[in-house]
Amino acid sequence: MLKAIVKSWLSPRQYQALRRARAECRAIAHSSNLSQLAQIYGTDKWGSHWYTQHYQRYFTNLRKRRLNILEIGVGGYEDLSAGAQSLRMWKRFFPNSQIVGIDLYDKSHLSENRVDVLQCDQTDAGRLSDISRRYGGFDIIIDDGSHLNEHVIQTFNILFPLLKTPGFYCIEDLQTAYWSSWGAVSGSTSMDLLRSLTNCVNQAERPLHEPDYFDRNITEIAFFHNLCIIRKETNTEASNAPEHLEKESKSSAGGGLI
Repeated sequence: MLKAIVKSWLSPRQYQALRRARAECRAIAHSSNLSQLAQIYGTDKWGSHWYTQHYQRYFTNLRKRRLNILEIGVGGYEDLSAGAQSLRMWKRFFPNSQIVGIDLYDKSHLSENRVDVLQCDQTDAGRLSDISRRYGGFDIIIDDGSHLNEHVIQTFNILFPLLKTPGFYCIEDLQTAYWSSWGAVSGSTSMDLLRSLTNCVNQAERPLHEPDYFDRNITEIAFFHNLCIIRKETNTEASNAPEHLEKESKSSAGGGLI
């Protein structure tokens, strides 16, 4: 009843401003709870998906730091008036950080204090490199973009080397790795890539294997329902296998992977 009365008193623009102000007050009260913030701002990272509970575990200790955070995919598809819900969620959760969102469509008008929205194709290596340099690199990257398998893989190969160390690279909506209509071809899906990267964590145990960039910079890969979180740190932990086992392993490897 009261809501209807207030709505009748105000213009649509004034009513939306009031609703936004009320949401911001609620967000301040719940600023350390990502799942609550997701509901307040209307992002599907909680509800349609259940990602924020996992992000909470990984990011809570980073909340007050000055970070640069990149999210691929602003939301709303071609609707230029829609999107940026999750960007606002990150802005509230990380009170001292710069939030950057990129989207295929021009949604730069959704920018606000500490939130920059840029137009960029997520597979444009040159543009992504320029954006990374512009902000001095990113501490956290979240791929919530097209979810096409080819795009997920290309974007990872471009951006992971540009991610700061230490840092986190997150890939959402991995259900499309099982959908042929989204480019899921056996042997070349986003999940195939991620499964191959699990060997990086144990790179010191792989005989006759020459570590590559990913081997040297991945120390953790965590899988959740339709979500993967990759920790980027220098992977220098040595093998703890007894010397005689290392020699046996190398002699039996025959140059292949174990």
